[in-house]
Amino acid sequence: MNRTAPRRASLPQRLAWIFATVLLLASACGSDDATSSPTPAPATDAISEAPAATQAPTTTTEAAAEGPADTAAAADEASEAEPAPDEPEYRYQRIVSISPTGTEIAYAIGAGDRFVAVDEYSYYPEGTPVTDLSGWNPNIEAIVSYDPDLVIMGTDGDVIASLESTGIDVLVHDPPITFDDVYAQIAQFGETLDLVDQADLLVSDMQERIGELIATAPDASELSYYHELDNTLYTVTSATFIGHVYGLFGLENVADPADADGSAYGYPQLSDEYLVDANPDVIFLADTLCCGQSAETVAARPGWDLLTAVQSGRVVELNDDIVSRWGPRLVDFIEAISEVLVSIGDGG
Repeated sequence: MNRTAPRRASLPQRLAWIFATVLLLASACGSDDATSSPTPAPATDAISEAPAATQAPTTTTEAAAEGPADTAAAADEASEAEPAPDEPEYRYQRIVSISPTGTEIAYAIGAGDRFVAVDEYSYYPEGTPVTDLSGWNPNIEAIVSYDPDLVIMGTDGDVIASLESTGIDVLVHDPPITFDDVYAQIAQFGETLDLVDQADLLVSDMQERIGELIATAPDASELSYYHELDNTLYTVTSATFIGHVYGLFGLENVADPADADGSAYGYPQLSDEYLVDANPDVIFLADTLCCGQSAETVAARPGWDLLTAVQSGRVVELNDDIVSRWGPRLVDFIEAISEVLVSIGDGG
């Protein structure tokens, strides 16, 4: 199969995976609401069997010895067994995903009915065949037990090699750096899953919606922000994909000076003192699920009640899952930012 060759992820990529996965591991539930706490989708070991590949009917010489009526009946029966001319035939019929982002992308382009198992955090969209498979620490035997013909996952050379040694193809996708990376990944999913048109439509829809959100948001170049990954004050700089999202609106990241030399690879850990001194205009919390953070808990931190963002009510509670993934719900993340900026522009 045509895929990215097995390779080790770079340190920035590994850090991106680590932060995204840690947030997912700490989160016990998911939601499609970018600004509200979600209702957990129950995990289950029930597996949705993908439809077996349609087999062409086997012909024999027995029909020749039958009478005209029997021959006609046999022909009708054979005709019913044949797939309709426009019925799609996919290369992959039994898919396992150990990547929540990969699961979301594949479902969004219409491949959901071919999944037989997903990892414990691929609980979106509703109805995915959630199991106890781990994307953080993949178990080869457990994955193979579902008899997949394709596994969707992030880069892990050893796991990829082990799966391929059993004859299983692997669709690999790495954390993106730009929006073009996101769209390229969706296109790659479309090609691999034989859903090219659907993938193109998804990309077009995302591009249109994101463009509208950015165009209708007011200029935010005079505003600063802080994006919180967890309650130990790890954050992101403008050098990361998340930082790139905020940069679309012109927002200034207060964390950039904390990693000016890039030694933290875009993920520095700040201090209370640093943030009180930086005094961001807006605070975005991406640790509402993992760490139970809210506008109230932020205001209770030493000195934080004096921050502009707290006093003006500009502490935005995000859905950890949506922010840590870069699939179709990336639009929801951008919409949450846009709504805040519109509110500020209206005097909110």
